Amino acid sequence: MRSAMADSSTPDRDMTARARIRDTAIRVFGEQGFVTGVRAIATAAGVSPGLVNHHFGSKDGLRAECDAHVLEIIREQKAQAMSTPGPAGAIAALSELEQYAPVVAYMVRSFQAGGRLAESLFEHMVADTEEYLAIGVRSGKLRASRDPKARARYLTLNNVGALLLYLQIRADREGTLDYATAIRDLSDEITLPALEMYAEGIFTDSSLLDAFLATEADDPTTHPDTESPTEETP
Repeated sequence: MRSAMADSSTPDRDMTARARIRDTAIRVFGEQGFVTGVRAIATAAGVSPGLVNHHFGSKDGLRAECDAHVLEIIREQKAQAMSTPGPAGAIAALSELEQYAPVVAYMVRSFQAGGRLAESLFEHMVADTEEYLAIGVRSGKLRASRDPKARARYLTLNNVGALLLYLQIRADREGTLDYATAIRDLSDEITLPALEMYAEGIFTDSSLLDAFLATEADDPTTHPDTESPTEETP
């Protein structure tokens, strides 16, 4: 797999100026937060502030493009893991976690900042999660869901929330975070229990689910129309 982002500290002559500014902005926003101005990003990218504004129009325009690129990186990695036969794709992704540190730092800053762009980033993550889960269903790696949209939202909330909480607690304890080390440590802590729970389940039978579904069946407004095909269950 290609690197998640080029090393912006040593400008790559093969990258366009626009891509170099974008990747530098992701790194700098992740390190310093969104109070960082266009001038600081331009300096880090080795270009003029005018060139940043020429390509992106404004700081908000730059951030929107950073969001889109971060989503593309996540989507590409997840889709590749789901479409690769056997466990090889997922194992490869685990071995490359550290390269995603700038992306993780950027996401954390975005959600901490809140607002319209953070909400948009989250909703795009939910939509992308639904897409790559559907890839997993089609490839035979995942079971189909009764409600693919709800499953995608739950998993995104669960994963993003856990990541934010872990990193916040760690930052309170350590101060400035080394994101590469932090996400590796988090992975080491949760991979076994997560895989165990997803692969083997946690309940010994389906009685709780069966009871819930029976209750839902009595109120058609609380569950999706099962007669309508979904991407996961044509």
